[in-house]
Amino acid sequence: MPEIHTGHKPFAYHAPMLTTSMFSMTVDSVGHKLLGTFKPVPQATDRDVVVRVLACGVCRTDLHILDGDLPPHRAGVVPGHEVVGQIVARGAQATRFAIGQRVGIPWLGGTCGGCAFCAMKRENLCDYPVFTGYDRDGGFAEYAAADERFCFALPERYDDCHAAPLLCAGLIGFRAWRLAGESAPRRLGLYGFGAAAHIICQIAVSQSQEVYAFTQKGDLAGQRFARSLGAAWAGGSDEAAPLPLDAALIFAPVGALVPAALAATRKGGTVVCAGIHMSTIPAFEYRLLWGERVLKSVANLTREDGDAFFRLIDDFPVQTHVQAFALQDANAAVQALRDSTVNGAAVLVP
Repeated sequence: MPEIHTGHKPFAYHAPMLTTSMFSMTVDSVGHKLLGTFKPVPQATDRDVVVRVLACGVCRTDLHILDGDLPPHRAGVVPGHEVVGQIVARGAQATRFAIGQRVGIPWLGGTCGGCAFCAMKRENLCDYPVFTGYDRDGGFAEYAAADERFCFALPERYDDCHAAPLLCAGLIGFRAWRLAGESAPRRLGLYGFGAAAHIICQIAVSQSQEVYAFTQKGDLAGQRFARSLGAAWAGGSDEAAPLPLDAALIFAPVGALVPAALAATRKGGTVVCAGIHMSTIPAFEYRLLWGERVLKSVANLTREDGDAFFRLIDDFPVQTHVQAFALQDANAAVQALRDSTVNGAAVLVP
């Protein structure tokens, strides 16, 4: 795949002086909307870094938090966990990154390090996790703070807007793809062709996999978009796959897609549910699971996932497709995501 050019060459960042207050968009759980407000700029303590937010992707998980599908962890939280930022301050113990360096802040913002899952190196299942934009304020703001140990250095080839979707859509999609068997499946089905699927489609095609994209019924624009990224076939989720799938990844939060994907997958194949929330899965006949089909879910990510993902896209670059919105227009970005009118990812720019 050719090198991706994102509109300008990488440039050096210069840290501005911190102000005492910042504009942010916070969750109004009663009205299921975002409210613009001014908050104090976060302080850098211990292993934290404070970044000036350069761009932040809008993820469907942000919608689940806003709509109450996920129970609130903090009143008035600032959502956003696909954060691209420039470091402007460091805590006393933060030495991993330099002032002025560009970093990415993902969904997994911290783990306890002591539970059974952390001990098994399965930190994505930590019993006491910290999530960006859910437990601590995220990137729908002018500044954000994060534990440097859970941040990522970002490839220079991607500008701020195009790097943002990599931090969740890319990472979670990559973990789902790995759980499906990475290069083993020849025919890979993608249910829901949004931010994550449009990245994983390119990765799968680069690995000589055939991609079959399933969109909402009648979404011809989404189907054309999938084919433009290399999908061998694209159709509605109400349509039957033209050939048996070896594996399927479900990105849409629609429980009815689980039996549909199982029915489309051959014996011994794998179906991976990649969302953090999904509507109720309807009852289905055992014959859809029989034949040693495997049904899995993805829970968060690990830092190892991130390291492996960024190494992969160094070798096989992907083109992220984004629609930029001003920070104060975050509600419009959220609505565009609800309405599935964004091909690729919506990104907020302060």
